[in-house]
Amino acid sequence: MDKEQELEWLEAQKIVISKDLVAAAKQQLQFLATVDRNRCLYEGPVLHRAIYRYKTYWLPFVAKYADSQALEGQLVVPLDCEWVWHCHRLNPIQYKADCEKFNGRILDNCNIVSTIRGTCKKQTEEIWNRLYPGEPFELDMSNCFPENIPEKILEDSEGIKYDLVSAVKRQSPFFYQVSRPTMQSDIFLEKALARYKGFLHLIKRNRERSIRRFCVPTYDVDLMWHSHQLHPVSYCKNMIEALGKVLEHDDVDSDRTKGQKLDVGFSETTKQWEETFGLRYWRAGAMYRGSAPRALTVTPFPSNIVSKEVVPPNYYQEVVQIPKAKFVEVFLEIVGLRNLPAGHKGSFFVFFSKKQPDIFFNARRRLNISSESGEKHVTAFQCEPTGELFFELMSHSGSKLPISRTAKIMGTTSISLGDLLDPASGLSVDTWFELVTISGTHSKPISLRIAVSLTVPVTAPHVLHMVRSRPFSMSSCFFPLPGRVQHAKSWTCVVDEAGNDIIDIQMRDSRKIEAMNNCFSMKELIGMVGSGESYVLAESVGTKWSLMDSRWSFELQRTSSEDHHLFELKGNRMVKLFSGRKLEYESKCCERKTNERDFLTAVEFSLEDPYGKAVAMINLKSGILKVNEEWFVLPGIILAFILSDIFRKEGSDGFLASRENIKAVAVLSEDVDVCKEEGKMDQKAGTVNEVQVEEAQKSSTVVPENGGACGGCGSGCGGCSGGSGNLTKSGGCGGSGGCGGCGGGCKNVLKNGGCGGCGGCGGGSSDKLEQK
Repeated sequence: MDKEQELEWLEAQKIVISKDLVAAAKQQLQFLATVDRNRCLYEGPVLHRAIYRYKTYWLPFVAKYADSQALEGQLVVPLDCEWVWHCHRLNPIQYKADCEKFNGRILDNCNIVSTIRGTCKKQTEEIWNRLYPGEPFELDMSNCFPENIPEKILEDSEGIKYDLVSAVKRQSPFFYQVSRPTMQSDIFLEKALARYKGFLHLIKRNRERSIRRFCVPTYDVDLMWHSHQLHPVSYCKNMIEALGKVLEHDDVDSDRTKGQKLDVGFSETTKQWEETFGLRYWRAGAMYRGSAPRALTVTPFPSNIVSKEVVPPNYYQEVVQIPKAKFVEVFLEIVGLRNLPAGHKGSFFVFFSKKQPDIFFNARRRLNISSESGEKHVTAFQCEPTGELFFELMSHSGSKLPISRTAKIMGTTSISLGDLLDPASGLSVDTWFELVTISGTHSKPISLRIAVSLTVPVTAPHVLHMVRSRPFSMSSCFFPLPGRVQHAKSWTCVVDEAGNDIIDIQMRDSRKIEAMNNCFSMKELIGMVGSGESYVLAESVGTKWSLMDSRWSFELQRTSSEDHHLFELKGNRMVKLFSGRKLEYESKCCERKTNERDFLTAVEFSLEDPYGKAVAMINLKSGILKVNEEWFVLPGIILAFILSDIFRKEGSDGFLASRENIKAVAVLSEDVDVCKEEGKMDQKAGTVNEVQVEEAQKSSTVVPENGGACGGCGSGCGGCSGGSGNLTKSGGCGGSGGCGGCGGGCKNVLKNGGCGGCGGCGGGSSDKLEQK
């Protein structure tokens, strides 16, 4: 940032926000999570009833009692009314007009708290019951039917005209976009607040210059903007002081297609931001994630079941010990190059890698320099939050020989990931780095402008592989038990991504029993750890299995339930197994050629996740198990082995991985072949260069740049792992919405569709923008 840009940034930070938006953002995220656990509020009779209660009861209640001097404490808003009120306030001009029309003033929330805060609501309920004796304070969401909705909610000639049903529909997807761990970080939110002020400053400058521009926020900025609007009196006051008017919040546009309003607005906002402040507008963890995964059921988990912590017997706690790894999502752009030696010719690019390769990032990738190519190039990848990123400036003479043979190193530099995670860095850096030159001396050191942004570290899922191991022998550490039928079967070794042994397991017949004139075969699943100690992990009689001394049980009988799950794992948590990749594992990147029947997803249903949370995914064909929750590692290994064994016997190929190629298998290995093929197709179209394809085929995947399939890139997104591509063409912005799809790899994240659906008025001269 040059002197003028620095002054612009400092001027932006002078904008006064009279509320603590960092605290408000955290409260908003907590509230949105509660609403998402009650999705009946998104549509249908419950929403219509909530809107009726909001209009008929809550707004008059606020108008009468919010400023009452007789109150001893704060009022508490019912959840259903609060959700509708939330969406109404996110159209600040309409909300202001509605309040002033019917109440003569803006109805604020300064003396009102959310029902999720755990505040005592006795006083509020007593007042409510006196004022509305026939209407309960809390809505019974299980007893709302269309016939119970008064007709006048649909034909209220004197009430609020704003279409609250549509407003709720537009706001419902917002929570998925901001429900990422990094959004809870104080470091991230403090930086988001500064960026929000920068966003308002751009709009102010546009108004001063009579420039009409649809300014589009990234998701971190939009979260702050929403949090500000939820305090309507402060918002109106602050906006008039800063901009001379109340800034509209336009959330109507959601079309991310190239050339449409949202796409054009984000591109123009990005350009203005970077020219004004000299900083990158994109930010790791703040970009569009793509559409939310499809729900497994419209009926939430029964509320009478209480989730409990799983406490296995003591001797099972030490059976499987896997080191916990953490990762960060990294966004990277090589912005510019300066001080090249006089007379030097050729093209320039940068190779980047990690000095200490890790299980998430262990390759040497190429990235073009934005100022040299004339086009923005941003990559995204995942890596462990330790060590250093290493950069090599390369010069290529333009020879027809492969670049890998003719390119030479001009200089190097590195960036410490530890320094980037320091609170003072704000999780990002955007500055010039002097290079250590390989040979020769220069009057001025060659420098690279490098911009890097990180998410906060999060625990990585365990990725385990089942591979055939040694045959059973009498000389092994595992001795046969007296009276049991023994078979010289091979062992299956469960290994992690680094190839480390976790546990050896084996299925064996123990004995046969007769009951009710039927003969049943009893089986045991034996586990053996590195110390040689063995455990009976599971036992079966017929099709019924008991796991870990009856802590869990399931029956190998496909169910025909309403939610279409195949099996149910019963224990002190409810876990159901569904065919295919579901929820967090749902395929997001490109059209998949893989057979969904090769996959099973384990989904936990609880009070915290009534619509289900994916805890593990099993690839029955390759023997790969991905586990998101530590408590499910051992049950997941047991299930994966039993079900893979059954599916293999039914004719499916299984255990394709071998110990020799474990390290070469990508984190999301079922996507590798498809993405490689699509990378090759894109190469023909000129969107993926030679080195990207060459490097990616050595170790990982290539992610296409065509925007539609792979959106921009967000934080920790699913899809293809490890690919290398250009992120600047599809999906950079994020105000209502990074990456449709490719989690571990490098790709183009800013092409179209990363922007959020919320735009701001950029030029003061447009009535449409101001009053929309």
